[in-house]
Amino acid sequence: MDEKTLYLALGAVKNISLNISISNLGDDAYDANVSFNVSRELFFINMWQKEEMGFSCELLESDFLKCSVGFPFMRSKSKYEFSVIFDTSHLSGEEEVLSFIVTAQSGNTERSESLHDNTLALMVPLMHEVDTSITGIMSPTSFVYGESVDAANFIQLDDLECHFQPINITLQVYNTGPSTLPGSSVSISFPNRLSSGGAEMFHVQEMVVGQEKGNCSFQKNPTPCIIPQEQENIFHTIFAFFTKSGRKVLDCEKPGISCLTAHCNFSALAKEESRTIDIYMLLNTEILKKDGSSVIQFMSRAKVKVDPALRVVEIAHGNPEEVTVVFEALHNLEPRGYVVGWIIAISLLVGILIFLLLAVLLWKMGFFRRRYKEIIEAEKNRKENEDSWDWVQKNQ
Repeated sequence: MDEKTLYLALGAVKNISLNISISNLGDDAYDANVSFNVSRELFFINMWQKEEMGFSCELLESDFLKCSVGFPFMRSKSKYEFSVIFDTSHLSGEEEVLSFIVTAQSGNTERSESLHDNTLALMVPLMHEVDTSITGIMSPTSFVYGESVDAANFIQLDDLECHFQPINITLQVYNTGPSTLPGSSVSISFPNRLSSGGAEMFHVQEMVVGQEKGNCSFQKNPTPCIIPQEQENIFHTIFAFFTKSGRKVLDCEKPGISCLTAHCNFSALAKEESRTIDIYMLLNTEILKKDGSSVIQFMSRAKVKVDPALRVVEIAHGNPEEVTVVFEALHNLEPRGYVVGWIIAISLLVGILIFLLLAVLLWKMGFFRRRYKEIIEAEKNRKENEDSWDWVQKNQ
């Protein structure tokens, strides 16, 4: 074993070679042989020797291999090297360690104090090396809500007044390999409140794992229909409409955001296989109507995790193990019917007040107190005087 071989990745290695070196420091050893005790999941392929030295191997049992060395005898002061190759493609991973017990012996009598180096134990840990990734899609990616939006665009549950927007999320977990993933889990989080003290918006109806090879758990919303009741007057409503802010981003990674979490466990996932999670949820739009944002962006996150206790190792710098799914709620920015009427009435009232204010200002400036009659009489007398003067000049 070399220092770089920390473990044997199941499925990544098709065969393994044991490079054996045997030496005889005493007299010629007759019927010298090397035996191997191996796992029953290994299959002997062949024995390889660099030079023909009279080696031969025989599989006596499925887990016991015996190789004769230097037939008919192994010369004194000699050293032989050979390799034994096993097929590892059928390793299941049930055993934590792949072990080889190699024993050298001969027909000669050997002193007991020199038997310590006749047996060798080779061990390598067996690990599931995987490269998992997760992707997700949202349907729909956006929707429009508001007081004037047709109620037929939403759904209602039995005996509930709230209008809900259905949201469907599909997540797919993929194992690139090279090993089978014996078990994994997916953690999912959804921003569930507009504020820390607000009502829960989401109602999870069902979570389904593809091929029924897993299960999911989540916390049900005990009161899916909540219509916030706020004591608002008409002026507050009009002010809220004109002060609609831009985009609000709800992300579970931001501090102070309350989130709904779900957890799914998967059974074994073979190399180059995928597993899906379908999530069916309802979003209470009545809560969104009370918010002052024109666009609310929901960022849902999902992350796949492996269990190190199952001897699973993720390939470093592999595929992303986390995905963010985004969808948006868009306010249609149309006020309620009575709000339009109040806006028109208030606009007329403000217009009249401005007109009266201008009239008072003009009156204060003397615009309406000018002596128009005197000015007209003076202008008339001036013209008469000019006409009479012209007559005098003509008679002269």
